Amino acid sequence: MLTAGEVAGLIVAMAWAILVCFLAVALVKLARLLTETTKMVSELGERVVPLLEDVTVTVSETNRQLVAVEAIAKDVKQVSGHAAKISDVTQTLVTGPLIKLAALTHGVRRALSARRNGRPGSRVLEGRRR
Repeated sequence: MLTAGEVAGLIVAMAWAILVCFLAVALVKLARLLTETTKMVSELGERVVPLLEDVTVTVSETNRQLVAVEAIAKDVKQVSGHAAKISDVTQTLVTGPLIKLAALTHGVRRALSARRNGRPGSRVLEGRRR
């Protein structure tokens, strides 16, 4: 039969064996996890490089388009400035003579109207003052 010290040693040895088995299982699972993680990182790296190249191309194309849009916006601003100047010149050239023509036709009409009624032009003006 075994002595108490031998039984205690046997229990400690069994506990160590069980502990080693649990640690071995944990290490095997950790190794599998690291292997899967390595595969995922590798696949991710393979996928990211083409994506980054596509993003670079897209950003370059966008920058090129923005330069074109900026040039168009500058041209539109310049054209609208020219249109405003033309509008001002047209208004100045047309409205001045039109106002004078309207005043002339109004004066001629009043004069003709006063003549038809037999009144001199001064009476029309005097009647208006009253």
